Amino acid sequence: MQVLYSPMCISQLALLQVFFLMVPPGVRPQPSFSPSGAVPTPSDLGPGTQVGTLQSFSEGTETPWAVPGISTVGPTVVTTSAPGNRTVDLFPVLPICVCDLTPGACDINCCCDRDCYLLHPRTVFSFCLPGSVRSSHWVCVDNSLIFRSNSPFPSRVFMDSNGIRQFCVRVNNSKLNYFQKLQTVNATNFQALATEFGGESFTSTFQTQSPPPFYRAGDPILTYFPQWSVMGLLRQPAGVGARGLCAESNPAGFLESKSTTCARFFKNLADSCTLDPALDAASYYNFTVLKVPRGVSDPQNTKFQVPVTLVSQAGSPLLAGNTCQNVVSQVIYEIETNGTFGIQKVSVSFGQTNLTVKPGTSLQQHFIIRYRASQQSAAASLTGPRSGNPGYIVGKPLLALTGDKRHSMTLLQSQGDGTCSVKRHEVQFGVNAISGCKLRLKRVDCSHLQREIYHTLHGRPRPEHGAIFGNADPSQKGAWTRILSRNCSVSAMHCTSCCVIPVSLEIQILWAYIGLQSNPQAHVSGARFLYQCQPIQDTQHETEVSLTTVVTFVDITQKPEPPRGQPRMDWKLPFDFFFPFKVAFSRGADSQKGSVSPLLILCLLLLGVLNLETK
Repeated sequence: MQVLYSPMCISQLALLQVFFLMVPPGVRPQPSFSPSGAVPTPSDLGPGTQVGTLQSFSEGTETPWAVPGISTVGPTVVTTSAPGNRTVDLFPVLPICVCDLTPGACDINCCCDRDCYLLHPRTVFSFCLPGSVRSSHWVCVDNSLIFRSNSPFPSRVFMDSNGIRQFCVRVNNSKLNYFQKLQTVNATNFQALATEFGGESFTSTFQTQSPPPFYRAGDPILTYFPQWSVMGLLRQPAGVGARGLCAESNPAGFLESKSTTCARFFKNLADSCTLDPALDAASYYNFTVLKVPRGVSDPQNTKFQVPVTLVSQAGSPLLAGNTCQNVVSQVIYEIETNGTFGIQKVSVSFGQTNLTVKPGTSLQQHFIIRYRASQQSAAASLTGPRSGNPGYIVGKPLLALTGDKRHSMTLLQSQGDGTCSVKRHEVQFGVNAISGCKLRLKRVDCSHLQREIYHTLHGRPRPEHGAIFGNADPSQKGAWTRILSRNCSVSAMHCTSCCVIPVSLEIQILWAYIGLQSNPQAHVSGARFLYQCQPIQDTQHETEVSLTTVVTFVDITQKPEPPRGQPRMDWKLPFDFFFPFKVAFSRGADSQKGSVSPLLILCLLLLGVLNLETK
């Protein structure tokens, strides 16, 4: 290979030769795969190709072999050269084309597919699939050292990630272009190879796995149906999809107290009333709960079983005329635990309602699971969880107070048919939300209608105070802030034969961070109920009103001034720079009067320094 160097690079080449001589054989750079994408053309190939002819490319299989300290990631330019006028394919077709999956047809981006009939597939394909081109071995040097290349091997110029052009030559390396031969497998060595290279199989894992000795947080709770001798899981149906349909397979997690809501729609409620187990209270307690998971090995052993206790009597569904009675609308599980000793007690209570049999009847069900420790008193568990300690946590319920009763602030919630539900959405701190529903009311006097809609919008009981912090105690009045309210102005409507009713409630919450910047605590600074009203005409027919509730949180945090830094030294030179020299010379002058040699030497030194700076 003959390579000509530019005169200006002779000194750099000498340094490069010294560098290669100093690199030990053990630390010489190793070849790597080339970056993707060269698109060579016959015009790019030929003897004496100058490096100045650059062309962009995009390949997909190889990366040039780089000199230490030079990155070759992300090439952008390329030139190629080859001796003679013959066309050279930089990546000849492989004898085995692993991506040729469609006989008689061209597979996209399969650069070795002979059915594509492409001399240079990279001109058509955006990239080459792995294994469809040969791997190459490249050697690279800085492009500034090369003036002209007469190498018999293909060459290119790559741009590395630092924007430095690298001149690379591809050399033959047969080791990169052969597949490794498979080992011979027979009955003698089959098991040995499977044991050496294989992992655990599904059957062996299932057979050797043993149940854990106790429940961990989030583990599904095991149940046992003695009537059928069948194992199961404690379920907590949850809503899925836009309509919130009940998903029965949702398991309850150990120590995860939560509430879920879902909807059920019935095509024929007359048949589903007595046949659908989801409507029957008995289906929610006709099993036992395993105290610990290891009880699965002997589920019939009573020491592992915890019966589900019915707190209050719940009737079975009954179809009476056009009404389905005793339909389950709410299920509440109270589970008592004792650490690693598992579940100690399980109780269940129900809420039931009646449904009218008609086409498209829907039911909204609520499922609540609460956990408490055996050592915890029932009274302590009834106080409800905190929303922060002390500051609010984003996503936790916004606490309200009515009289001496603490509860959560709520928004409207609709049923499956869009009508207002008795159940409501909890307002989550820091989460802006909007909800709405349709309220159907029989025609009554205007004042009664207004009062009923006000109660529907803000919920019952009406929030009077809001908790300043997430751990507010109802007995401490200073921990609560009064909720401001602004009702509609009836006189502004100028309507004599109509009734002005509220149709929207906006709950505005002003909050801020206080305390240390390293551990800020969120607190509520103020709250306001803002109603919007509209008039409706007096009528004796049933009234349907669309209601909306909105909650918005406004951050009014006033951040303090940034702390001042440490005082900095302000170094200044004295006004008279020559003062030290004057003192020294004055002392010397007293001893050696008439001598001017020190002053002359100082002047000469200063002149020399000034001359050096001006050059």
